[in-house]
Amino acid sequence: MRFDLITIFPQMLEALTGSGITGRALERGLWSLHCWNPRDQGSDAYRSIDDRPYGGGPGMVMLAEPLLATLRLISDAQRAQVGEPARVIHLSPRGRPLTHEKVRQLSNLPALTLLASRYEAVDQRLLDHHVDEEISIGDFVVSGGELPAMMLIDAIVRLQPGALNDERSALEESFADGLLDCPHYTRPEEFEQERVPAVLLSGHHANIARWRREQSLATTLARRPDLIAVARVQGRLTAADERFLAGLTANDLKIG
Repeated sequence: MRFDLITIFPQMLEALTGSGITGRALERGLWSLHCWNPRDQGSDAYRSIDDRPYGGGPGMVMLAEPLLATLRLISDAQRAQVGEPARVIHLSPRGRPLTHEKVRQLSNLPALTLLASRYEAVDQRLLDHHVDEEISIGDFVVSGGELPAMMLIDAIVRLQPGALNDERSALEESFADGLLDCPHYTRPEEFEQERVPAVLLSGHHANIARWRREQSLATTLARRPDLIAVARVQGRLTAADERFLAGLTANDLKIG
């Protein structure tokens, strides 16, 4: 999968390309990253990419012209490689919240263009006419779109076939089935006078699977009851799930 990122700080992406799952996946040729600095398309001697906002107010607004020129260069490069321009996403607190389902959808695309903006805002005319959607990674503000873009790329890359050493990892983690993940344990069997749940040591696969499902349900109900409601509407909950949920008490939901 090809990613094209518009950013004035391409060096930030070295953390993504040089380490971990994404670094290994890059070495395996499972994805590529192309960073584009809009300053290269600035029309004045200072290669300006921002100016004061009309109407006054704090901060600066990114200029539409250098961003559009950059998007056109990206479109040409994408046509040459994948046959058509990619979807353009602006990482912004104003966007729709990013979900695992959205990540799944985007992971099936051959390419993606990401706008990691800076300053106060981007000229709305550029967003209205040349950006397909805005995505937010949470209800908070960071200094620029690079970190959100890195999180989105990481989430997408790990779903690419061959990115994970064990493909089951992507199927058994939080949100894979609409719920939060269950607790996990490893050696030693006893830590600070607390033992690993006996069922995990039993070797009984059906019992282990049921325990993990129930723990996932309990954790989700305690921390994200909205996800339980969505799973119910989508028909993801079995009759056994509903019986287990109905039997939970307030004490059962005191999860840290």
